[in-house]
Amino acid sequence: MLRKALFGFALAGSTILALNAVAAAASDPYVSGSSGYDFSYVQCGAAAPAASFGIVGVNAGYPFTYYNTCLAAEYAAAARTGNAAVYINTGYDPTYTAIDGRHTTQACANASLTVAGTQPQQAAWAVGCSEAERDAAYASAQSATAPTAWWLDVETANSWSSSDLTLNDYTIQGIVAKLRQVTTAPVGVYSTAFQWGTIAGGYQPAVDANWLATGQRTLKRAKQSCGSVGFTGVRVWLVQYVATYDHDFVC
Repeated sequence: MLRKALFGFALAGSTILALNAVAAAASDPYVSGSSGYDFSYVQCGAAAPAASFGIVGVNAGYPFTYYNTCLAAEYAAAARTGNAAVYINTGYDPTYTAIDGRHTTQACANASLTVAGTQPQQAAWAVGCSEAERDAAYASAQSATAPTAWWLDVETANSWSSSDLTLNDYTIQGIVAKLRQVTTAPVGVYSTAFQWGTIAGGYQPAVDANWLATGQRTLKRAKQSCGSVGFTGVRVWLVQYVATYDHDFVC
């Protein structure tokens, strides 16, 4: 997952409230107190650790243009734990809004016309929808089928609007909406409170859970972040800490 410098932001306006919705009920696939890991293209070829679950990155750091070529092997290894999930990289850039098949798809552009908002907001929603559409198709093609959860990796290292946070919010909403169409598995967000605030302001999307990147080096310190409401206003299911690889603990 990406960890780089943060950028400034302006608070999003009342449009955020219009986007908020109650998340669809989804069962929590994680057992409290258990431990897992997350792998992606960086760990390509590495042996998966012994764990209760694994979460595998679909992309190779960025949406649309980069994919994890080791997804099939890494997902198969995670599936041997009995609990394999995936995460996708997310982002918004005005260049993504062109209906070119590579970024925004015609189907998502058409669907965005029914979404309440300005034309730029609808275009941002279509970007998110297209990200999820492309990622779901790639995951399926790599035999990453029936993951126990889909996680959105929302980090400042990727491209986002710093002048109009509603465009970021609509992008995230488009991703969630498309995933709700293609899976009944829970949908959650991976981020930190600071990065989420920088990117999305006070937006609370209709997701089921949060996965908190604590930045800590030990489980003892990471566990201290359990028991709190997450950055999107829903429960924190997982906390991540970093050692020789990314470790994840179920709150």
